[in-house]
Amino acid sequence: MSETAKIEYNGSTVELPVVTGTENEKAVDIGPLRAKTGLITLDTGFKNTGSTQSAITFLDGENGILHYRGYPIEQLADQSNFLEVAYLLIYGDLPNKAQFDAFTTAIKEEMHVHENVKIFLSGFPQSAHPMGMLSSVIAALHAFHPQDLDPYRPAEAIDRTIIRLLAKMPVIVSWIHSHVRGLPCVQPNANYEYVEDYTRMMFSVPTHDYKIDPILVSALHKLLILHADHEQNCSTSTVRIVGSSLANLYASISAGVNALWGPLHGGANQEVIEMLEEIKANGGDVDLYVNKAKDKNDSFRLMGFGHRVYKNFDPRARIIKAACDEILGKMGIDDPVLSIAKRLEEVALQDPYFVERKLYPNVDFYSGIIYRAIGIPVDFFTVMFALGRLPGWIAQWKEMLANKEPIGRPRQVYVGPVNRTYVPISAR
Repeated sequence: MSETAKIEYNGSTVELPVVTGTENEKAVDIGPLRAKTGLITLDTGFKNTGSTQSAITFLDGENGILHYRGYPIEQLADQSNFLEVAYLLIYGDLPNKAQFDAFTTAIKEEMHVHENVKIFLSGFPQSAHPMGMLSSVIAALHAFHPQDLDPYRPAEAIDRTIIRLLAKMPVIVSWIHSHVRGLPCVQPNANYEYVEDYTRMMFSVPTHDYKIDPILVSALHKLLILHADHEQNCSTSTVRIVGSSLANLYASISAGVNALWGPLHGGANQEVIEMLEEIKANGGDVDLYVNKAKDKNDSFRLMGFGHRVYKNFDPRARIIKAACDEILGKMGIDDPVLSIAKRLEEVALQDPYFVERKLYPNVDFYSGIIYRAIGIPVDFFTVMFALGRLPGWIAQWKEMLANKEPIGRPRQVYVGPVNRTYVPISAR
């Protein structure tokens, strides 16, 4: 017999079905509540509200578990690559060789970005924030591909739109990077693997092509995989709710980029570096700032430690820490900011205050260190996050359409003034 939950209100009892997920997560389906009682639920920030049933990502923050389509993130980061994980998220299963070859070939065929996008980018001052440029260019892609506007086209046409955006994203990101540096845009080269070509386009200059570093490329694969999806977070929920209006993929993803831009979401790794810069500027005394973080009367916060979802540890941080150590060891960078980061990491992993509260370094801490080490500008960190999150956003958009979910329309509890009488302006 199906489980139910009961709500008593005004002398009557309403039974609501309990939905159980494949990982034994349970949720009360409140769909019938308003019709039967006139009540809605109030959950500011939707912290306890399931907006959908999804088969893409499972996250258990209490036990530090993250799975994509049932596969542990540890296995995928160690053994897979970014495009294979993108295929898994979007289509539900790992591809066989023929499927993967067709997928990567299709992406290479769609890498060309219209030359007018360069003109569009040239209209932005070089000081413009890269996330603003990215969201604008993605939204503008509909003008170059008007055939992609209808989200209910045949599946083959939808797949072509998905491939098109996956293919063009690294090119657009690299062109934005070139624009802010005042350098010519570098064209994609289908002879390179996806992440290899991205690093080549990002770091090449007119005098010579960037020499591909396999350790750096391996670390970027891991970072992109670790950021590829993370359940119903702010930006993902934004993509789904915009897409629920039947907005096209470009508009939906552009909205997700804007949601990710906020410092409470995708800007966290940027805040890590800004914090480290502050410590350096004030003498580099790590112990001083650790004590400030412990002082409940001090407004200073250590950025990149703990996580609002993971109450034990961030499984992504364990993976990327190894890559971070490898890159710093290989590159031998003499950077006082990175030295402060390593000292801060040592203190946080050993200090009882942080250990007892499970305030371990998270993925934002290590990703910020890696991006700085390889020469990514600080205001580009969130753009890197968006590049990694793109497959997850696409998968969520695609699933939402396939499930024919209704347009998102949250309710509210009104707390404003009532029964006011209009007074003409002459009498006010």
